[in-house]
Amino acid sequence: MAGPLSGIRIVELAGIGPGPFCGMMLSDLGAEVLRVDRAESAKLPRRPGPNLDFLARGRRSVGVDLKSQAGVEVVLRLVEKADALIEGFRPGVMERLGLGPDVCLARNPRLVYGRMTGWGQDGPLAKAAGHDLNYIALSGALHAIGRPDSPPPPPLNLVGDFGGGGLLLAYGIACALVERSRSGKGQVVDAAMVDGASALMAIIYGAHASGWWRDERQANMLDGGAHFYDCYETKDGKYVSIGSIEPQFYAKLLELTGLAGEALPQQMDRAGWQPMKKRFAEIFRSKTRDEWCRIMEGTDVCFAPVLSLAEAPEHPHIKARRTFVEVAGARQPAPAPRFSRTPGAIERPPANAGEHTEPALADWGFAAEEIAKLREAGAIA
Repeated sequence: MAGPLSGIRIVELAGIGPGPFCGMMLSDLGAEVLRVDRAESAKLPRRPGPNLDFLARGRRSVGVDLKSQAGVEVVLRLVEKADALIEGFRPGVMERLGLGPDVCLARNPRLVYGRMTGWGQDGPLAKAAGHDLNYIALSGALHAIGRPDSPPPPPLNLVGDFGGGGLLLAYGIACALVERSRSGKGQVVDAAMVDGASALMAIIYGAHASGWWRDERQANMLDGGAHFYDCYETKDGKYVSIGSIEPQFYAKLLELTGLAGEALPQQMDRAGWQPMKKRFAEIFRSKTRDEWCRIMEGTDVCFAPVLSLAEAPEHPHIKARRTFVEVAGARQPAPAPRFSRTPGAIERPPANAGEHTEPALADWGFAAEEIAKLREAGAIA
């Protein structure tokens, strides 16, 4: 295994969204992450063609029946050899399965036990169902996004599931592993998406506390309220993004749009933002997106075309950075961030549930006769 986490072993209880994203991030950076899928999932017919669930890339999968005591014991045996565990069930589920933190830490006191939930392990909503949109709604993030004359738009599931969820759990596990190197002790990491999304909003809450940020949509510098920080439609129905915040960048924007020298409102005069947005909208609709790229791309305007999912991997900068890579014929985002001595890597394409049950268990210390008995008993698949 390559990457800065080489030598770290992690057990991942299969879930959806943020948990697998956390596993992907840790695997991309060198950890050996063993995914524990449900035995029943391993028995389902496989779709033809490669598995394109990129969140499952880089790690092997074992199929285990967590409803059987023998299956639970398989996971506890894995925990004994693991540095960390990832689980994304509702509070109390792991405890009912017999795999709660007390049990696992008794087996392995050095274990970092990572828990991924939406609402957290406690609080009035802890056991309620929810999804990304609900968690970022409660954090204040959703209210701040969008146009004032329409409901807040779902910003994909980037803010809660991935930024405030899976990435924060990966960060928490890495921090706990660093602390363990000093104390020799494991601990529980409680990563809640409502907490993570709130943490991502720290700068906005600070700006609001200062009186500078208005608690309404599209009334502020970074939410589309300002004419110099927004997206504009071009002649061909496509879009460009402008982020000319600093005065020298704004001056360049005025120069390249042909507005330099006119009597214009001061850049930070909010009363002038809407009239200037109308001026810019007219100007950007006068040329195609490619024409604006030839004029502005690479300058200090702070400009980029708004690219589609098909277009983004083909952009010259993205290609030069090798931001996308091809694994088993499937193009996908490359591991990030980058390391100078110990670069990350995608070790293998996404596995089907239970694809590596027997060889993976053997590598984690199970004898051949044990594996045969577990298979016969239906504890693994």
